[in-house]
Amino acid sequence: MPGWFITATDTGVGKTVIAGALAMLVREQGLRVAVFKPVATGCRRDMRLGLVSEDAEFLAHCAESDATLETINPVRYGGDLAPLTAAEHTRRPVAWDAIDRSWGQLRASSEWVVVEGAGGLLVPIDREHSMADLAKRFDLPLVIVARPALGTINHTLLTIEAARSRGLVIAAVVINGYRPDSATLAEETNPDVIARLARIPMPLIVPFDARTDLRQGLVGEAVLQTLRPFVQRATQ
Repeated sequence: MPGWFITATDTGVGKTVIAGALAMLVREQGLRVAVFKPVATGCRRDMRLGLVSEDAEFLAHCAESDATLETINPVRYGGDLAPLTAAEHTRRPVAWDAIDRSWGQLRASSEWVVVEGAGGLLVPIDREHSMADLAKRFDLPLVIVARPALGTINHTLLTIEAARSRGLVIAAVVINGYRPDSATLAEETNPDVIARLARIPMPLIVPFDARTDLRQGLVGEAVLQTLRPFVQRATQ
């Protein structure tokens, strides 16, 4: 099954926006795209639906998915915690059977899949598995989302090294939220340094776009324009 596993160098770097944008652009190519958020924490409690992930809702909107939120996001916890911690705190172990069942259903009904992890690559799901193991389980290449700011060289190179040491393929590195009008010298030069030291193609530099709004299900056109050539090449 072709697709990507979207991970990040940290939490809060815009991984969900990039995952949603990629799903939109795959759909733009005329392909049936599935979105999958196997494990989510920080979910809100809905009186009718129980725990609901806003990330999963956004992904479903971007993909125009017919799948239920239960299928798109089978494992949900309420606190802003790593899945391992959330599972231990609530005494509800991660339901791997539910993850595998959803994965099978989504694969069967789509031509491309965009999977979003939780946090970074080594975030623990349980005592034996991290997000990296989930990417290997699905046999998907990574899209690594990183910050533009000072410190991102170290964070990104560490993530790339962790991925390679586990046999994971890197499809792209995305520097998200770049503001060209106010960029520091570090922010201007970080992408090139990352590319040279990691021996990867130049990262995709996605500008900040105020029109992006997760609650409204909106992705700014500047984000889509930057990612469109990458998606077009991948889906040809």
